[in-house]
Amino acid sequence: MLLSIEKLIYGGDGLARTPPGADGRGMAVFVPFVFPGEKVEAEIRQEKPGFARGSVAQLIEASPDRVEARCPYFRQCGGCHYQHIPYERQLEFKAGILRETLRRIAKIELTAEIRLHPSPPWNYRNRTRLQVRSAPEFTPQPAPGFALGYFRFGSHEFLPVGECPISSPLLNRVMARLVELRGLNCPAAVEEAELFSDAADERLLAWAFCGREADKRDLLRWAEALQRELPEISGVKFFASRRRSSEQGSSWERSTQERWEDDAPLDAKPLAQLGAKAIRYRTIGYQTREHEYQVNAGAFFQVNRYLIDELVSVVTGNACGDLALDLYAGVGLFSVALAGSFHHIFAVEASQTSHGDLMQNVPANVKAVGARTEDYLGNDCLRSDDLRRRPVRNRPDLIVLDPPRAGAGKAVIRSLVELGAPRVRYVSCDPATLARDLAPLLAAGYHIEEAHLFDLFPQTFHIESVMLLAR
Repeated sequence: MLLSIEKLIYGGDGLARTPPGADGRGMAVFVPFVFPGEKVEAEIRQEKPGFARGSVAQLIEASPDRVEARCPYFRQCGGCHYQHIPYERQLEFKAGILRETLRRIAKIELTAEIRLHPSPPWNYRNRTRLQVRSAPEFTPQPAPGFALGYFRFGSHEFLPVGECPISSPLLNRVMARLVELRGLNCPAAVEEAELFSDAADERLLAWAFCGREADKRDLLRWAEALQRELPEISGVKFFASRRRSSEQGSSWERSTQERWEDDAPLDAKPLAQLGAKAIRYRTIGYQTREHEYQVNAGAFFQVNRYLIDELVSVVTGNACGDLALDLYAGVGLFSVALAGSFHHIFAVEASQTSHGDLMQNVPANVKAVGARTEDYLGNDCLRSDDLRRRPVRNRPDLIVLDPPRAGAGKAVIRSLVELGAPRVRYVSCDPATLARDLAPLLAAGYHIEEAHLFDLFPQTFHIESVMLLAR
């Protein structure tokens, strides 16, 4: 059917509507890889009550702003959604989607200017997850019997790739070299591999997920070969397969950009390991202070190697006082920076892996708490610290929270309202859950002082935002 694309929506699709039916209303149709204002001939791939999903069969009227995608796998791979859109327009669309989502879900009219923090649009990722195929039936050239790749768009069908232009140069060199070396006799039990490079893009940590048939001796022999032929690899770890949890998604973007804390297998004990157990990642934050973080395989850390320093500066800058809470603290990205301007900090992290790094990274005035945020705020941990019984002047001066895509949720937001910190800084990777969490905070008297959009994921639909709240 012939469709006119009205706008882009969160998730990467364009929204169009069918002609009005007997009830006078048209059905919403979601179409990927389009531009607002374009006319397309679309095939309907899936129908649901009230909406449908389609794909472009033919581009009838293209936007004059449309550009050629840089990646040869664009529209095949499920990782990128916007390579046909000039980067400046991507930022414009994302800011509009953020405003519209806050308005639609929580009736929040964002009067503050959205301050944009662009990224270099290519080679920005410091981490990638690769599907590994070493069985004879996978025989792409130039390495028959071995391939690295991602999932095809909207499926779990394997797509072999030779490069990824949004990944760092080091990650691409290692990928290419592995394919050139035909996997160095990669054990058939290896199903997925992660590569995580340091800030200088000179060294990386690798970890892999293996099936039950994995033989520890074979894994260690392969790790030795990797480090011998690819000296950039500081260490290699092996974990039991996580194939089942990754199949809950629908594409490469879900399996690469979800928060690591959501995936229980990453807190499991390694099957085997060789070389360095963690990587050292250096950042420069507020007031140009340099910080270094230990980051283990499986611990959460931001993936955009260009914007980490700027993100830390905005979240922690111009904040000082006696007490701060850092919720969903990860390895301590914000806690370490806050330690220089607060006397006491409680950093709360549920993942055992991230919490282990957190304890190593933070100075003495930061208490690393291993707990779920909702448990810490609602149960014994918080009461033992006696925060609720302190006079107002001794309550937290600042609360920083950086939750996963699911957001903080009602219980956590209710506790934040009760704590009554004068300043809250919310780092969000999903505008829908951000809208849901902001509504009760604004109803309790907070207002948005600053709104920031950090484009941590150019070429994709993902939106990272930071809201600075005060009351």
